[in-house]
Amino acid sequence: MTDVTKPALASPRAFVSEDVIQVFYRLLAALVICVVLSLLSGSFLHLANILNVLRQASLMFFIASGLTLVVLTAGLDLSVGANVAISACLAGTVIHQTGSPTLGVLTGLVAGGVIGLLNGVMVTALRIPSFIATYGMLWVLNGLTYWYMAGGIVHGFPPGFRQIGSGYLFGLPTPVYLLGAFLAIGTIFAQRTVWGQQIYAIGANPVAARLSGIPVTRRLIMVYVVSGIMAGLASIIFLARLNSAEADIGESLTLPAIAAVLIGGTSLFGGVGTMFGTFVGALILTLVLNGMNLLQVNANWQPLVTGVIVVLAVWLDMKMRRRT
Repeated sequence: MTDVTKPALASPRAFVSEDVIQVFYRLLAALVICVVLSLLSGSFLHLANILNVLRQASLMFFIASGLTLVVLTAGLDLSVGANVAISACLAGTVIHQTGSPTLGVLTGLVAGGVIGLLNGVMVTALRIPSFIATYGMLWVLNGLTYWYMAGGIVHGFPPGFRQIGSGYLFGLPTPVYLLGAFLAIGTIFAQRTVWGQQIYAIGANPVAARLSGIPVTRRLIMVYVVSGIMAGLASIIFLARLNSAEADIGESLTLPAIAAVLIGGTSLFGGVGTMFGTFVGALILTLVLNGMNLLQVNANWQPLVTGVIVVLAVWLDMKMRRRT
């Protein structure tokens, strides 16, 4: 009788030491950026600007955190920005019509989760590549959002609701506390739970993961649902921050979120990356954009600079991992 052994699975612990080194380098890069900007602009170290950087990095992280889980499985969710837009518009409408911020928040989260579920079903049941499935979903959501809003704007929400996005607690913006909470939850989930280890295993080798008894289909659906829910959460915070919602609210959010994930060291090939790395990636990108604004760099150059940073980050990451 032939002895068939199960293929070895990739565990996040196998990447811990390497990921710690990669995150350290990124933290060092963020520190260097801070030093350079403090020398070039006297406004950079002002408390108001530092708090603004933290708030913006928090908002970017909420979208990028769910996206990180998708990328860890070697997938991609290009619909997160459009998800934010339609979830914010639906949540804003519910708040206006019912006067209940609680119902509005639930609406945004449920809408985001349903969209994530549809993405997961297309990727698993219909076997459509994640890039194509979520890119198609992006256009579907954009069309639905523009049809639903019909050129209108939903604005003016209760002060208590607005505290979620624009309020302060003990001198820090409220989104920073939410960032800390979800960063801790995401890190524990990805690094310390069986589900998290299975996500890494699927990204490293989906065939080996399936042969080892991991429910690959269910886990893939789960990560897309989580990505959708996090986009729904981001929609609530953006809604509270801007005090308004319109159809194009999410158009500029997808690419920076992907950039934060890649700058943070998560591999597009799956199986490698950390939630804390994504936070550092969001912080680095926010610092660069903030610095360009302080130095009055033409806004037309900002996408170019962002693209260069992403390419360099991915190239350096691949080069270092090959050496390791």
